[in-house]
Amino acid sequence: MTDAFDLSEASDEFLAAPARLTIDLTAVANNWRDMAKRSGKARAAAVVKADAYGLGIEDVGRTLYHAGARDFFVAVPAEGATLRAYAPEARIFVLSGIWPGAEHFFFDYDLVPVLASEEQLAFWMSAVAEHGDHPCALHVDTGFNRLGLSIEEALALADDVSRPASFSPVLVLSHLACADDPSSPMNRQQLESFRRVSAAFEGIDSSLSASAGIFLGPEYHFDLTRPGIAIYGGEAVNGVPNPMRPTIKAEARILQIREAKAGESVSYGASLKLARDSRLAIASAGYADGYQRSVSGSGVGLRQTGIAGAHGFIAGHKVPVAGRVTMDLTIFDVTDVPANAIAAGDYIELFGPNMPLDDVARAAGTIGYELLTSVGLRYERHYNETE
Repeated sequence: MTDAFDLSEASDEFLAAPARLTIDLTAVANNWRDMAKRSGKARAAAVVKADAYGLGIEDVGRTLYHAGARDFFVAVPAEGATLRAYAPEARIFVLSGIWPGAEHFFFDYDLVPVLASEEQLAFWMSAVAEHGDHPCALHVDTGFNRLGLSIEEALALADDVSRPASFSPVLVLSHLACADDPSSPMNRQQLESFRRVSAAFEGIDSSLSASAGIFLGPEYHFDLTRPGIAIYGGEAVNGVPNPMRPTIKAEARILQIREAKAGESVSYGASLKLARDSRLAIASAGYADGYQRSVSGSGVGLRQTGIAGAHGFIAGHKVPVAGRVTMDLTIFDVTDVPANAIAAGDYIELFGPNMPLDDVARAAGTIGYELLTSVGLRYERHYNETE
């Protein structure tokens, strides 16, 4: 087996890119298989919204379909239309539901709307009356107060003997608010509420758990689970070791290594005063590339809370961000890296197998989800399949 982040097959454009992403599709597939196994008797879907969490819906969708996924979730109809070419026989659920003007996506690309309100239900009834029978799903809110029918609305719908025969939901789902905290009493409260709804829609598949919910155990699995962040290697549960394989490495080219004297300042706001003579590596990525300003080593409010700024990784060393991240450039303090070990033109890892995604996210005061989905358009991409 080759190195998951081997670049021997990479294009010349990738090897010369100012910023680049290496994506291990085998790790993506293996992470999904892991979550499918953890789902026990339930089927595991794959959540590929937001361009497969920034990794690319086309390549990731194809990979997961070949790995065995047959249920997919996207956020908006256009994502489902793109995915259909790569998952030809899959059920593709659209979490934002359906609104007037978007009907053609659902009927032309065989997408399943997840209906979340009385307004969407009414419009869907009229759409199927015109276009013919078509499956749908129902989203029920069990305490999140985001999308979804209320429990009362859902139970009334289940008991409504006058609803048209053409109204044929294939799935009832809800979403856990606190599954990343296994000790939260909210998990049990939502589980009990969803059990009422699931029982009312007897004979229709039920789904409650995304990545974190899968780790809560079998009673949360129902018929279908919806792993998302875990597929992409991110942490799903707080405070426990992450068992998932890293899937992505983000790197930026070092444009210059410069010498700076003790007492000199670094980056905007002169917020960093050097305490020693230093070497600084200027890397070709910044907040326009999703490497957020909040990871800065100094000069942002988050540093006043005691949370340290982010680090990069190069030549076997973790190196701190120096001063503020700027739009296109980030400065790293490489003083402790042997001078002969790095040079302008080398690449520094922003996050990846040596610099865990969620560690960088914590330095930014956020979560791995946001870091992944904020990846900018300027990264050149290389996809590896190592099996």
